[in-house]
Amino acid sequence: MHKDISPDVVVVAPDPGWAVQGEDLAEELYGLLRPLAVHVEHIGSTAVPGMAAKPVLDLQVSVPDLEEAESAFTGSLAERGFTLAPYRLDHVPAGSDDDQARWTKRLWVRQGGQGLDVNLHVRKVGSPNERLALLFRDWLRTHPEAVPAYARFKQVLAGAVPDLATYADVKDPVVDLVVAVAEPWAQATGWQPSATKTARPAAQSG
Repeated sequence: MHKDISPDVVVVAPDPGWAVQGEDLAEELYGLLRPLAVHVEHIGSTAVPGMAAKPVLDLQVSVPDLEEAESAFTGSLAERGFTLAPYRLDHVPAGSDDDQARWTKRLWVRQGGQGLDVNLHVRKVGSPNERLALLFRDWLRTHPEAVPAYARFKQVLAGAVPDLATYADVKDPVVDLVVAVAEPWAQATGWQPSATKTARPAAQSG
């Protein structure tokens, strides 16, 4: 789904504390970045109960305009140890003919400080990449039977590739498979992206 700039590929066992850390950081960043930040969400594998993951928190900030957000956020994020990364495009799912320009973002990273490293993805409200990040998380949260297989895939992959770029390139098509299953679920259940500043884990169901 994205390529961050962490130097090593390490997938570790799930930590129940990740959810609390992610929610706390989402609250902190929402207070720092509003009113441009419409909402802030803990996303990615550390936001899924029971999921093995790289020990890196992924947060998503939804904004009306990316250029305005980049200008407004850079100073205050730098004071908190975040660096603006060069990555500005997310992976477009296989088989999609969508315009890649709709999958733009800004990415800040924080590494080597106290606590977990952080990838802060800033995406436009209503964009397909904003929606996909939330759909992927919420589908896995509500389908815990799928978590062990996806976790095992990541653990094996992490031990088989030389760097994070290769890890992300191999993982992206598997994410596409999950999303292909999640889309019918979203239609059947009426799922919509969260409209709140943070999203607490949904109740699990089959």
